[in-house]
Amino acid sequence: MSTNAAREHILRRLSENGEPLSGDVLAGELNLSRTGVWKHIQALRQQGADIVARAGKGYQLQSEVFSHAVLADRLDTRLIGNEIRILEETDSTNRQAMLAAERGEAAGLVVFAERQLAGRGRMGRPWHTLPESLACSVMLRPPLPPEKVPQLSLMTAVALHQAISAFAPDIAIKWPNDLLYRGAKLAGILTEMRAEPGHVHAVVLGFGINLAAPVEGWPADIARTATDLNTLCARPPSRLELATCVLHALDEWYHRYLEEGFAPVHRAWWQAHAASGCKVRVHDGQAYVDGIASALDDDGALLLQTPAGTRRIIAGDLELM
Repeated sequence: MSTNAAREHILRRLSENGEPLSGDVLAGELNLSRTGVWKHIQALRQQGADIVARAGKGYQLQSEVFSHAVLADRLDTRLIGNEIRILEETDSTNRQAMLAAERGEAAGLVVFAERQLAGRGRMGRPWHTLPESLACSVMLRPPLPPEKVPQLSLMTAVALHQAISAFAPDIAIKWPNDLLYRGAKLAGILTEMRAEPGHVHAVVLGFGINLAAPVEGWPADIARTATDLNTLCARPPSRLELATCVLHALDEWYHRYLEEGFAPVHRAWWQAHAASGCKVRVHDGQAYVDGIASALDDDGALLLQTPAGTRRIIAGDLELM
């Protein structure tokens, strides 16, 4: 058994057991000496695992660990999460997921990163990946024409809204791709695809969720507009809890979308949208447009009722008024 596999086994066993587990039991399962087990425990502690030794009882995991093995054991999904990668550092989880798609890897791959060096948001903006954030990309191969792919961004927003709402109240979606808590940004979504006319090769659903604020405070450019689950929740979820909940919700909504079409996604999105039926201002890349957010069409465009009539907004930045 490889070093990584042995350590994943230890984490899995300690996580599922709850009570102290003796070094003898672990040694027997891994075909190692107790000293070999102890060395793996020490290495896991250096990686951040809170493992204590109980005299005469064995090792016990004090807090949940975000690892491939533990997350895989917790998932009960049909597709999403059939392959999980947790990277210490990468340029962008979206890029790594798309590279995997180009290599011909199977749909359902999930890529997490502890740190992104070139995380991106919509319109090429940087995405700040904090030590306590959840940065994730999911690679799919949907049987869709390219023009339907924007619906998957809306589906992702609905799934994240469902998952995060299990831990925090008053979460809302903001068109086109943010999740808010009372106006402050909690999560963002970036969807990318590889396609040719009439055929989608791969779609990557990327998202970042703020679990905690950085110790030194939010970066100046987002300090007034960002929030995190640690601030909002009486009992904030661990990354493991949040990731499990998010992947289950994504898998549920993806299969519902494939089986029932866009209508259920559309209804859930509109109900969760922060500005449904409200006055908004949207910058469409050229100018501001004021109006009432009256509907969302099947292409993901926002329909605004303005004094001049209905205006269809394909892309832009929405401001709540």
